[in-house]
Amino acid sequence: MAATLFGLTFALAAPFWALMIVAPRWSWTARIVDSPLIVAPVLLVYAILVLPALGTVLPVVALPTLDGVRDLLGTDSGAAAAWAHMIGFDLFVGRWIWRDGRERGIPALLTAPVLVLTILLGPLGLAVHLGLRAGWRRRTVVVAPAAPVA
Repeated sequence: MAATLFGLTFALAAPFWALMIVAPRWSWTARIVDSPLIVAPVLLVYAILVLPALGTVLPVVALPTLDGVRDLLGTDSGAAAAWAHMIGFDLFVGRWIWRDGRERGIPALLTAPVLVLTILLGPLGLAVHLGLRAGWRRRTVVVAPAAPVA
């Protein structure tokens, strides 16, 4: 079962990533991605993997040690649960990056590679977006007041 859920995890998240990267301006993308519930299917996979093993998982995460975490992740179920954990959080962060980029007027062509980086190496994608965000200034047109006519 762990192998099946492992394979299913990214398949559940991929359509949302595709919308944000390939169709960022499509009206349905905003309707769908604006909901934080897009992560719900992946969270369900995580719950299916973790809840039955809560007696084993909870002590390891409550007082983590390198050996304990390595042993937990060294099982099929542990690796599949960790994968669902990463995919769920990466998708939630990717959703935030996509929405934040739109709100700040960051072009979709700049946001798309950041989203790909977030899929592959989540924290690095977030770091790049935070850097881009810090340096980005929304382009606004400033209209000078008309000079008084004498």
